[in-house]
Amino acid sequence: MSSERRVLVVEDNALLREVLRELIDGLDGFRVIATAADGEEGLRLVHRLDPDIVTLDIEMPVVDGLAALGYIMSELPRPVVMVSGATTRGSVDLTIRALELGAVDFVRKPAGNTPEDWASVGQRVEDALRAAAQMNVRGVGMLARPRLRTPAPLARVSRGAAAAVAIASSTGGPRALAEVIPGFAAGFDAAVLIAQHMPPGFTAGLARRLDQLSTLPVHEATHGEAVEPGRVYLAPGGSHMTVTESSGGFAIMLNQGPSVHGVRPAADPLFVSVATHFGRRSVGVVLTGMGRDAAAGLRAIRAAGGGAVVQDRATSVIYGMPQVALAEAGADREAPLGEVARAATVLLEARR
Repeated sequence: MSSERRVLVVEDNALLREVLRELIDGLDGFRVIATAADGEEGLRLVHRLDPDIVTLDIEMPVVDGLAALGYIMSELPRPVVMVSGATTRGSVDLTIRALELGAVDFVRKPAGNTPEDWASVGQRVEDALRAAAQMNVRGVGMLARPRLRTPAPLARVSRGAAAAVAIASSTGGPRALAEVIPGFAAGFDAAVLIAQHMPPGFTAGLARRLDQLSTLPVHEATHGEAVEPGRVYLAPGGSHMTVTESSGGFAIMLNQGPSVHGVRPAADPLFVSVATHFGRRSVGVVLTGMGRDAAAGLRAIRAAGGGAVVQDRATSVIYGMPQVALAEAGADREAPLGEVARAATVLLEARR
């Protein structure tokens, strides 16, 4: 049919290539047009066949997944879904780097290599491909070089009552966060709390990467720790994160309650708790992603007198969450990715 997406599978394991082919060919709207055993062959086929979507193994011989991804996104940009073993810290870090470089999403390989094992992640493959089909390729910029830098001077939040910035992100989020979080200047006197839709085992790697890029310290949040200004807290994969009052200050609460909007961590519980405890001294930020998570939470922050920033359509990898949030909650600013941190800072300063 005319809307069918043509997929190239690049995977060095012959069995997994066939399993992926069967999984993808069984999905409505997708068809595998070719497979490749390494990145070099994959790049030749991208040139020759011009597929709509590429699935790309990260660790391969000849040309590895990151090198192939870098070439594709800089020379032949299109949606790429990474396929990751991610059993070690090094593999996790490679996956995070791939997302930062422009991969739209990733699928974690199952522990076993049988068709039955892969059937267990069939839904994840479908979700990743459907996200890829909605990707705004123009919203992805090439980030091949490390982005260690000193942020441009921004208005700094004045000392005073406690304040917080709550950030929601999903598909395309790791790349967006790599742009936004370094934009908060040293001396930023508010806590930054992030709910990024991501499974367990990957958020620690994302926190490490953001910490390398940022002047503010970034870490994966732990249950019961104090919420302090000038620090960035990332919700662990598989746990909702909220804020509560504790000993004259505020503390992180983590729970493994039911998924919200099909995800855990979800942004809505975080945003609602930030609205409750920080009120007008809060700003909600909604970045790229699919679905409606963060819309109700952003509405709660605005109702409490806080500010709201949503990423604009042009720079969003997927303009789903920002669009719904804007429609249902409104915003003080719809900003391109490079201006999100500045917009949030200015809004918070005005409320201090």
